[in-house]
Order: sequence, then C-alpha cells, then structure tokens
Amino acid sequence: MPVASNTIRTESGPGSICFSWGFDMSAELINLNRARKAKAKRDQTTEAEANRVKFGRTKAEKLKAKAEAEKAARHIDGHKIDGAP
Repeated sequence: MPVASNTIRTESGPGSICFSWGFDMSAELINLNRARKAKAKRDQTTEAEANRVKFGRTKAEKLKAKAEAEKAARHIDGHKIDGAP
C-alpha cells in the first residue's frame, strides 16, 4: 500500500507506529554537560595562549635572569674599593 511521504503509517503488528515525514529525523545526540566543559576548555586554552604572548617568559627564564643579575651584583661588589670617598 503506497503511503504519502508526510503521513503517519502503522507497520505490521499491533502498537507499532512508524513516523515517516520524508526526511531522516535522527540526529547526533550530545551530552550537554560534556559540550559545556569542552567549550570552557577551549576558552581557557585561547586565554592561556594570549597570556603566554602577553607575559612572555617561563619560570625557568625568570629564574635564570634573576641568577645572572645576582651574579653581576656580586661581581661589581667584589671590585669596589673600601674606604674610597
């Protein structure tokens, strides 16, 4: 029996109903909590990249620069003449 593409038809057997509207109604199911967390993670990653560009140096680079400055200060202090006016 031909059925129009936008009608509700029953399949064989009692209580089985098949909705046929002429297009596929199945969609990809997503977990909204997981999608929200993924978006937040993407936003945080973007912000972290911007901060790396903005502030620039790693902790190791900062420590190295501090150690070099302290070494230079000790070198200069070591060459001072005591009692000079």
